[in-house]
Amino acid sequence: MEENQTGNPMPRIGDQAPDFTAMTTKGKIKFSDFAPDQWTVLFSHPADFTPVCTTEMSGFATRKGEFDALNTALIGLSIDSIHAHLGWVQNVRENTGVYFDFPIIADLDMKVSKLYGMLQPNESETAAVRAVFFIDPAKKIRLIMYYPLNVGRNMDEILRALEALQTADKYKVAMPLDWKKGDKVIVPPPKTLDELNERLADDSLEKTDWYLAKKSL
Repeated sequence: MEENQTGNPMPRIGDQAPDFTAMTTKGKIKFSDFAPDQWTVLFSHPADFTPVCTTEMSGFATRKGEFDALNTALIGLSIDSIHAHLGWVQNVRENTGVYFDFPIIADLDMKVSKLYGMLQPNESETAAVRAVFFIDPAKKIRLIMYYPLNVGRNMDEILRALEALQTADKYKVAMPLDWKKGDKVIVPPPKTLDELNERLADDSLEKTDWYLAKKSL
């Protein structure tokens, strides 16, 4: 792995997700044992009881059913204590009726934040940036998003990207710009002359050219 400016590892797409043990609002977890046979979306927020973070965590909570439908577990993180997490969860529930019903890691020693490169000193040395890690059932990192402290994430894009990854895996295809469920997908380009000739003769595909062809699933 590459290192960031603090000398901490920066996980990359394709890396095995770093393992850790941590206390969360759902009890102690060992990540390698967490949500077996499921995808995981691991996301960090800078601090409890802050406005942007409250809107984001509420977004994950209110749309948790959509992640469940995609066989995906949620797990949050910030550099706050369990007591702060519990107080914030209850405060939001009392004020808005939204319940953060997923584990939130209490990363007071910054162990997990450092493992995942969530501390970026040019943004903040004491708060995790808004990172999102998409991790498949084999615990491999498949996609990473980073947002600064002052810009909230887009939940539609997070769900779109997750569904795109899963669809690409299932059907061995790729996704064009702005793909969403129901749109045509890109079939892999031919790798031999025989495959090229088969492609040219295949009238079931929507062909822009021999190397760019789409199909419906």
